[in-house]
Amino acid sequence: MLHVISHCFRLASFAFLPLAVALTAEPVSSQVPAPAPAPAPNGEVEDVTDPNIVRPLSQSDSLLSLQGGQRLLTEAEQAIEAEQYVIAAEKLQKARQIFNQLTNFYLQLANSFSGIENRIFEAQRRNAAQTGQMRDEATYNLALVHRAQNQAELSVPLLIQVIRSQNPTSELGRKAYQQLYEIGFVDAPYSTSSN
Repeated sequence: MLHVISHCFRLASFAFLPLAVALTAEPVSSQVPAPAPAPAPNGEVEDVTDPNIVRPLSQSDSLLSLQGGQRLLTEAEQAIEAEQYVIAAEKLQKARQIFNQLTNFYLQLANSFSGIENRIFEAQRRNAAQTGQMRDEATYNLALVHRAQNQAELSVPLLIQVIRSQNPTSELGRKAYQQLYEIGFVDAPYSTSSN
């Protein structure tokens, strides 16, 4: 009787063998080789995992660089000239986001060095002012693109953002208010002369 039971147990073990192999095998997706690193400009393969290789964020393909935002502005201008307003709006929105992040980061750095290192504090404040100006220009241009698409209601909050950031007395602030007046959102014209 014991012999029959052990024989049945061996048969049952072989029946479950394919299932056991399937459960312990590596997934097929992990067997696919990883893509090779892209060659560097000099033809050598750059190891992007090496912590000793420093890649500056000033490159135009970076999502967090002044040059990357400026590239998007240039592409938006080209799209506007070609009357491709949907593409222009996408590029301007991305540029706004980049410049807004940069402005916030520069301000945070400036505040961190306030009262500690005046030179760094002033440099970061200048960087924040520069990227803030570019953000507001991208915002203003995005409002104009919405107007060109007959979507003036999308322009209103953007124009108000520009006025709040720039101040109504600045050139860009005055232009933004003039757009609100032309849209009909406000009914009082703004004059810089004191009457």
